[in-house]
Amino acid sequence: MTWGFMGTRGTWANDRAAASMEAMVRTTGSNWTAIAFAALQATAFSTEIPYWQKPTVTDDEVKWAIRQAKLLGLHVCLKPIVNCADGTWRAHINFFDKDVPCEPKWSDWFASYRAYILHFAQIAEETGCEMLCIGCEMVQTDRREAEWRALIAEVRKVYGGLVTYNCDKYQEDNVTWWDDLDLISSSGYYPASDWDRQLDRIEDVVKRYNKPFIFMEAGCPSRTGSAAIPNDWTLRGEANQAEQADFYRTMFEKCSRRDWVRGFMLWDWPAQLYERGQAGEDYGYCVYGKEAEAVVAEAYAAKLGTTK
Repeated sequence: MTWGFMGTRGTWANDRAAASMEAMVRTTGSNWTAIAFAALQATAFSTEIPYWQKPTVTDDEVKWAIRQAKLLGLHVCLKPIVNCADGTWRAHINFFDKDVPCEPKWSDWFASYRAYILHFAQIAEETGCEMLCIGCEMVQTDRREAEWRALIAEVRKVYGGLVTYNCDKYQEDNVTWWDDLDLISSSGYYPASDWDRQLDRIEDVVKRYNKPFIFMEAGCPSRTGSAAIPNDWTLRGEANQAEQADFYRTMFEKCSRRDWVRGFMLWDWPAQLYERGQAGEDYGYCVYGKEAEAVVAEAYAAKLGTTK
């Protein structure tokens, strides 16, 4: 399960955040967590990522979350993400392929991004994280193969665990540098009716690179209409627990037929969790207190050979 995303400075490292993580483990049976947080660049065309500034959680908060996860018996993937402060989705971060004087450049952006990722790669190493995710859904950057390969090489100088990149949905076959990573991972927000076709496509990539595969993100909001477009968190619709639960049943059933799907970091579980009695009013991705909670717990228990 992915934990903590959208958390801002001051919302981690407190009793409520600790209770949230404990509830995640207790109710879902997760044995891994992706601890996810974001640094903000001003726009999609900005070249500075001031990860040390608010609202990004502090280094101490990140280390606290890793310690809490370890105390709960979880394996940890540290997942630093970059977002745009103006609300533009990170997939649109983009610059000219050829440098132009007086225009923002890929070289400047990657220099700042490299500093951000290497900072947290060092923390991942110091705290014993088993995995590091070096990027998330940055579609326009995917074509910059040389820069990504250089960054991976730098990461491996300071971090000895598993290294992956979370490509966006539908982009698995567009990344050409999977061979430099330890595993392939992507965002599994596929329509409930389209899993077979998408898994066939992804399987070709997995076979080509002969790497383990996980869905670094996957999930569906608990609202009417979301099963057909689970990546759209802005979709208007009423709270609908059954639709979310059915999506998970379909996803787990379809993926269980593919032995190369090695796991999930489901999206998502907030550090500041709503009250369990309010689950019926929540229409977001979190499964806490909803019908999908039991679906996830049963699927994970079956995979781990335990009982719930």
